[in-house]
Amino acid sequence: MPQIRYERVLLKLSGQVLTGEKDHGISHTRVAALCSEIQEIAALGVQVGMVVGGGNIFRGLEAERAGMDRVNADYMGMLATVINALALQDHLERLGLHTRVLSAITMAEVAEPYVRRRAMRHLEKGRVVIMAAGTGNPYFTTDTAAVLRAIEIRANVLLKATKVRGVFTSDPVTDPDAVFLEKVSYLECINRGLKVMDSTAISLCMENELPIIVFNVNDRDNIKKAIMGEQVGTLIGEG
Repeated sequence: MPQIRYERVLLKLSGQVLTGEKDHGISHTRVAALCSEIQEIAALGVQVGMVVGGGNIFRGLEAERAGMDRVNADYMGMLATVINALALQDHLERLGLHTRVLSAITMAEVAEPYVRRRAMRHLEKGRVVIMAAGTGNPYFTTDTAAVLRAIEIRANVLLKATKVRGVFTSDPVTDPDAVFLEKVSYLECINRGLKVMDSTAISLCMENELPIIVFNVNDRDNIKKAIMGEQVGTLIGEG
């Protein structure tokens, strides 16, 4: 049995990760491949909690810029995360995993209400727990929700899955001179304005000493490598 460094993890997925080669929506091929990797780490005994965004379906900030009320836009974004959570649940259960979707917004017909102790019991029983609808409050990002849930369930690490290698000094898509950072401190992320997570999320991690690993989820086995403690992406932690 390989040595596991992180026994309980919170995997944060952006909605865009689920699009695959598409511009929006859900690529079932991409979701199936992702769930296959989750199945592998769950088989090792890793307790897996997940938080997924909804930007592949609806972007609240864009709707606000178009004139929509911010609170309404944020609630629509939260509902989009529930759609993504149900898609992940379906694929995971087809692979034989036991799952639970816990929603911060009550919708008893499709998900259990999010209760911290319930989430932890599910994890202890080996179920993959997908926590949807953000924090249930407007004005908070799903990154902040992911950090909050990670702290609440006492995760050992927050795994932030992206489409790029990790953290760079600037946007590598638009800046050819962007430099990859293998390790960076919480304060450096905030002070240099590195576009990793919003400052609220980073501050919460810093206050609670929760390490973050930012990595490219499109590279097969990166999730497994991260939980084994191998060098993958960027580690954000104490300076």
